[in-house]
Amino acid sequence: MFKCIKELYLDAKNISDKDPASKNVLYVILLYPGFHALLFHRISHFFNNLKLKFIARLISQFARFLTGIEIHPAAKIGKRLFIDHGMGIVIGETTTIGNNCTIYHGVTLGGTGKDKYKRHPDLGNNVIVGCGAKILGPIKIGNNVKVGANAVVLKDVPDNSTVVGIPAKIK
Repeated sequence: MFKCIKELYLDAKNISDKDPASKNVLYVILLYPGFHALLFHRISHFFNNLKLKFIARLISQFARFLTGIEIHPAAKIGKRLFIDHGMGIVIGETTTIGNNCTIYHGVTLGGTGKDKYKRHPDLGNNVIVGCGAKILGPIKIGNNVKVGANAVVLKDVPDNSTVVGIPAKIK
């Protein structure tokens, strides 16, 4: 339990450190919907892992109602994710997100409707996804990648790259 509380504190501290508008960690804990979405996701993910899928989905839908951020309970999220201005974010069921990532508003980590099992993207560590970007399908986004605002990413992106455009291309 103390480990969980420590991780939540570290998530809040990370957000406070990355966001120049943040006043302090308590400010983040009380007022940031991205932090609240992560908190609810950790709870719903716990129930999902116990195979209590209805309770998990109920919690995730409640969180979506409160925050405007939809994270499927089965999505795997690493440490210190920063969701900034989170309204309209969708994170699909088979998505994995590495450590120290930043996601801005309007981002979709979704499927294309063509794949059956693994349908959503994998984000590496230290990935920044600009507002409005769509990363679709079972693709891999490497470590230290920057995805430009409103980019539509449909193919794998190698480490240490920046992608922009529709469809996204490496710059």
